[in-house]
Amino acid sequence: MTTTIVRAACPHDCPDTCALLVTVQDGVATEVRGDPDHPSTAGVLCTKVSRYTERTYHKDRLLHPMKRVGVKGEGKFVRISWDEALDTIATRLGAIAARDPQAILPYSYAGTMGLVQSESMSMRFFNRIGASLLDRTICAAAGGAGYKYTIGARVGTDLEQFQNAKFIVIWGGNPIASNLHLWMRVQEAKRHGAKLIAIDPYRSLTAEKCHQHIALLPGTDAALALGMMHVLIGENLLDHDYIAQHTMGFDQLQERALEWPPERVAEVCGITAQEVIQLARDYGSAARAGDGVAIRVNYGLQRVRGGGMAVRNIACLPALVGAWRHAAGGVQLSTSDSFPKNLQALQRPDLLKHHKMRLRTINMSTIGDDLLRETSADFGAKIEALIVYNANPVAVAPQSGTVAQGFAREDLFTVVLEHFQTDTADYADILLPATTQLEHADVHSSYGHLYMLANNPAIAPLGEAKPNTEIFRLLAARMGFDDDCFKESDHAIAAQAFDRRNERAIHFDWDALKQKGWQKLNAPAAPFANGGFQTPSGKCEFFSASMLADGLDPLPTYIAPYESVASNPALAAKYPLAMISPPARNFLNSSFVNVQSLRDTEGEPHLDMHPADALQRGIATGDTVRIYNDRGTFVAKVRVTDKARTGLVVGLSIWWKKFAPDGKNANEVTSQRLTDMGRAPTFYDVLVEVEVI
Repeated sequence: MTTTIVRAACPHDCPDTCALLVTVQDGVATEVRGDPDHPSTAGVLCTKVSRYTERTYHKDRLLHPMKRVGVKGEGKFVRISWDEALDTIATRLGAIAARDPQAILPYSYAGTMGLVQSESMSMRFFNRIGASLLDRTICAAAGGAGYKYTIGARVGTDLEQFQNAKFIVIWGGNPIASNLHLWMRVQEAKRHGAKLIAIDPYRSLTAEKCHQHIALLPGTDAALALGMMHVLIGENLLDHDYIAQHTMGFDQLQERALEWPPERVAEVCGITAQEVIQLARDYGSAARAGDGVAIRVNYGLQRVRGGGMAVRNIACLPALVGAWRHAAGGVQLSTSDSFPKNLQALQRPDLLKHHKMRLRTINMSTIGDDLLRETSADFGAKIEALIVYNANPVAVAPQSGTVAQGFAREDLFTVVLEHFQTDTADYADILLPATTQLEHADVHSSYGHLYMLANNPAIAPLGEAKPNTEIFRLLAARMGFDDDCFKESDHAIAAQAFDRRNERAIHFDWDALKQKGWQKLNAPAAPFANGGFQTPSGKCEFFSASMLADGLDPLPTYIAPYESVASNPALAAKYPLAMISPPARNFLNSSFVNVQSLRDTEGEPHLDMHPADALQRGIATGDTVRIYNDRGTFVAKVRVTDKARTGLVVGLSIWWKKFAPDGKNANEVTSQRLTDMGRAPTFYDVLVEVEVI
């Protein structure tokens, strides 16, 4: 028996991007474990990825191309050859492109985060064909926009510094479930005396282990940040030197903050004024003492109407107290922009030169409505072909009933690249088997740490599965595209992933990275200790001229949710419960839902409800209930618990519809409305009612 250890990287949509060691015996992967030498991974994997071999060798893996023989959504297919699949796709796309290539739309997101298998050869193909562009907004666009207006780039506190902080705020996230390696650092800080605060409408696993949990109403985080500013300014818990040297617009910010006394904030947020005051005092006092004060702001809080502004307001706080001076201070939303990714080389936007028309952009968050639109002067060509890869929109996109209606169109030609027959795959005309991370090469950045990682293929592709890159190479050849870029190997693409002219990636060498597995960027420990923000002014912008130019309030403000008593009292009277659907611990978005051991651990779809709300409706733990609003309905088993604050129900997600008792999930009731900035979805801006079935 021959045993080898292969260096790899976790591909999933998680900030941890773990370094993996894959044990292979006689060509079969037998174990996936965390690399103990990688400082971020430290030998530890989440419950999901530690079972990656179970996913790779799953009995339901798609191993051959297939074509639909049943009704769309029914999931009936027959096996075909790769030649038939490729010829069918090329013929259909060619005919559509001859009429209007923008009637073709790619739909993809972060099913893999690898820079090669996500958007390299695929983007080359779609740029060359002249397809519609996809605005990939579904996860982080609102918060990213607010953060960049303020800080200038998605750069922040290094993961490896959190254990040195003395005051840590986990704002809008549950790292035990979705950012495990940050939580390990936070726990180390706690053991050394750090105070931990969780700000979240739901008492998550993380909130339970913090010293304090502030359970504000969904969509009110921006008001809480303004209240903190009011107290920090009023009690002079400020770093005046840092403000003078490295910020812009403090005088205007001060006027705005004065409008938000703790009493007003308490009323908006559904908390006490003392909670606002004490949070600000603890935060400002720790910074004044010279301690590291760090905020981990996550994406949950930005999935509401004012989500971009909420992240912007929070991003202002470290500059007010000078927290950026300390390597363990500041804020982390994402580290994405720390990596000098060479997108020009990877995606080849220059291929658009073949097309003189102005390309339109479709927002992935409104795919339900857009698939049902007819050709018009405003919209452009009706979408006639959809190629889905690295995504499961029928389960994940908002207002799911409308999404399914769009996918069910008989005149829509749909191609899906997948590992399994997901809810989306059930609607495919042609279904293509894609390789998993153990079967292909890739290179990775991260949005939670500062390491470049290599993924070496550990095993040969199972069945007839092919990497995404190879599928799009073959399609390009069938379409007659002879540009040299379509002949590049995966390793040649990976070697171009990072711009070595940039000092942060100056040591990037693909061959060396494959051997070691990971390499840290050449990045400063405290990125903004001396200013140097990547805004137009080079400062942290409390007042943003860019926001003003974009038609936004240039100062931090509060934008009420679309669906709340304040903004829509009539709707709130009809549907009085707010609903959020944060990630279930054993799933990752919609990945791993079909892994039996993980689904068994998760159980079945549940709805957590506060005892007072349950009593009012005659609901008890174990009851099957209907959760509904004007957009749709789904069913779940109730757990009566004070983990959900009053007025809130929580449906941990995202379940595949086919594994839910009624064939539906939480996205039946979410809407396609967009956020204040970033054109992102408002998954947590939802009012519902609940009744026993």
